[in-house]
Amino acid sequence: MKTMLITGATSGIGLAAARQLAAEGHRLALVGRDQGKLTAAADQVRAAGAPVVDTYLCDIGSQASVRQLAEAVRADHDHLDVLANNAGGFHMRRTETDDGVEATFAVNHLGGFLLTELLLDLLIASAPARILFTSSVLHYGSTLDFDDLSFRHGYTPNAAYGRSKLANILYARDLAHRLQGTGVTANAFHPGAVATNIWDAAPKFTKPALALTKRLFMITPEEGAKALTYLATDPDVAAVSGCYFQRNRVKAPTATAQDDAAARRLHLACAELTGLPA
Repeated sequence: MKTMLITGATSGIGLAAARQLAAEGHRLALVGRDQGKLTAAADQVRAAGAPVVDTYLCDIGSQASVRQLAEAVRADHDHLDVLANNAGGFHMRRTETDDGVEATFAVNHLGGFLLTELLLDLLIASAPARILFTSSVLHYGSTLDFDDLSFRHGYTPNAAYGRSKLANILYARDLAHRLQGTGVTANAFHPGAVATNIWDAAPKFTKPALALTKRLFMITPEEGAKALTYLATDPDVAAVSGCYFQRNRVKAPTATAQDDAAARRLHLACAELTGLPA
């Protein structure tokens, strides 16, 4: 039995993956921002076979909330085998969190960055351990503007989303370098075009077309979750680190995502944004 922490675990890919991992007998720690949904998700995961299910209320877009989550996890667990940074969001209009960070970047990347850094020593002590990031094929064509990570200029929702997913891959690459020899791996993956509620933020006039697209062209959360489950458990990828996966295979990400200097620069920028030592 392994202990696995999944953010964004109350719906979509996170919940489906939790059920799949529960069926294999693992202990699950579920993170969500709505207590009612957390309770319902925990009931489902227990019913799927998890011997132990822990729940943690957290807004991943809030640094204070993420710090509280890390403290609670460390208090409850002396061992952590898998950290799956899966929480995500899509914002049609540019908004800022209470920390002054653009919300898409805060939820999709910076919150996971902070949580990972705060739990890193626990993961190393638990080695072999795995760190996962739910990224996206939409990172292709994306760029990072280190002078404007909060997207104050030229914001579009697709560009903000792609930028945050590019950051996931760069951070996994940076972690892989830093964690060499520790027994802890870090990888990012594209789960596929999944019909989840992340698209609920789309404008109302697009909803009919989006509903049809979901039905005809998108895969179910259960199918998308298999990518997370695979990277969390499969022995074939136990030693693979710093990679980007599509359809359970290593795939070359965009050239920008393979830039080690950019990965290190992103780490330093995120450390500054979260008040962590560089």
